Amino acid sequence: MELAAEFPPTSREEWRALVGVPEADLSRTTYDGLVIAPLYDRSDLPAAPRVVRAGTGWDVRQRHAVADAEAVLADLENGVTSLWLVVGPDAIPVSALRQVLKDVYLDLAPIVLDAGPLTGQAANALFGLAASRDLSPRGNLGAAISGDPAADEVAVELALICAADHPGLRAITVDALPHHDAGASDAQELGCSMAAGVAQLRVLTAAGMSLEQALGQLEFRYAATDDQFATIAKLRAARRMWARVAAACGAPDAAAQAQHAVTSSAMMTARDPWVNMLRTTVAAFAAGVGGADAVTTQPYDACLRPPEAFSRRIARNTQALLLEEAGVGHVADPAGGSWYVERRTADLAERAWAWFQELEAAADPAALAAERIAATRARRHDDIAHRRFPITGVSEFPDLAEGPVRSLPAGYRYAEPYERLRDLADAQLERPKVFLATIGPLAEHTARAAFAANLFATGGLATETAGVSTDPEQIATAFAVSGTTVACLCSSDRLYGEHAEAVAAALRRAGARRVWLAGKGDYEGVDGHLFTGCDALGVLRTTLDDLEVAR
Repeated sequence: MELAAEFPPTSREEWRALVGVPEADLSRTTYDGLVIAPLYDRSDLPAAPRVVRAGTGWDVRQRHAVADAEAVLADLENGVTSLWLVVGPDAIPVSALRQVLKDVYLDLAPIVLDAGPLTGQAANALFGLAASRDLSPRGNLGAAISGDPAADEVAVELALICAADHPGLRAITVDALPHHDAGASDAQELGCSMAAGVAQLRVLTAAGMSLEQALGQLEFRYAATDDQFATIAKLRAARRMWARVAAACGAPDAAAQAQHAVTSSAMMTARDPWVNMLRTTVAAFAAGVGGADAVTTQPYDACLRPPEAFSRRIARNTQALLLEEAGVGHVADPAGGSWYVERRTADLAERAWAWFQELEAAADPAALAAERIAATRARRHDDIAHRRFPITGVSEFPDLAEGPVRSLPAGYRYAEPYERLRDLADAQLERPKVFLATIGPLAEHTARAAFAANLFATGGLATETAGVSTDPEQIATAFAVSGTTVACLCSSDRLYGEHAEAVAAALRRAGARRVWLAGKGDYEGVDGHLFTGCDALGVLRTTLDDLEVAR
């Protein structure tokens, strides 16, 4: 059925003529250098075949780092289908695994271990528990081949045991989350995961496993972000790349890459944490559409405290709604055939494959990866500082009435630079304040005053306005009464031309240490400018220094 049959056909050239703007001006470029165009058509479809995961739906995998058997059981009884258990001195002790899993049917609910140096002990505890119940466990033991001889020996031994005796259990996790959490782009995350996956294959096959057996022991873990199409393309590109690896190694008919998608830690915020529900919902949706075999939705308060019953419930219900109410899991590869998604998948896979080849050829791939990822992180930080990378509730639309929060120690998070400034402002006996010298009637100054107030609020700074006036002395008097030493002129370009210099001079006489201007234009007495794309973090740090708030 041709859905567009009743509509007259049109061409890309006709669209360009109607838009009247060069297509390049409407495009944007990702951190991988891929151009995202404003329009795609049939000619953008790549020639490469799609690599689709068999089956529909996905595994709802909840993460637990506390030895709480009741919480584990509550999750499984209310929609969770597998468990991701963090084992270690500051998490679930190996000795507590039997108690944590006492009511879990190991042959029905897959268990994924994340035990680091205790992987061997945790795996043996799981084997022992399963044997005591005469069951064969399912899931993943979370081992990894990293170059540490002792750890690698354990990983190989576990892989051999799983291949021989436990068909539902994998031994190896190729975890790309550390690369994402360090600031990697999508292509960098994919390329690093391919290099790590190939390294695992080399060691496993050298230990005597067949290529098919070795491929069957690996599961890949990727980050899912609230950039929905980027996440969809990343997971689809990952399967395509791993199929190419398998074919190059001599296993063209190998099963599709097993994927575990986890909503990004870097995108989470401690401030206005309720917005994290929206971020993780979009990320989980994208992971499911992208074809992940298992999805973990992080609780909205994950960077504030150990997740509580309510936040775990919201996390699992997010996926339940996507699967059962929205029916996202009823279709295999729902994004397949989309001109945009197919093109973006192909372009990302090509860029990531080139990066993977660079790593394979490098004398020191770890150092090369660290250098490139650091450069990407610096570019993203610059975008965050200039609010080209907006963070709702933090760098955009912050809630100054929100009480102070204490976040857990964590890795890199996009919101952290703003949140540190918010914490600093909240710690003061009286909230630091900036005076908005509004010039002229409301219609002339409201837009820029709102813009300035929002920008200052991202650093925890309150604002007070002058009201409606063009009298420099009246504005300066209101400034003096406000008790602050920093002011920002807010009005239209027309009124700036008439009054900006006089108002700035009056503010100086009244004790202003610094005078900002919302907008652009050079005026005597103005120290700096606030505008879309300005260095917001720089403005905030300078203002806090001027207000003598120690950083």
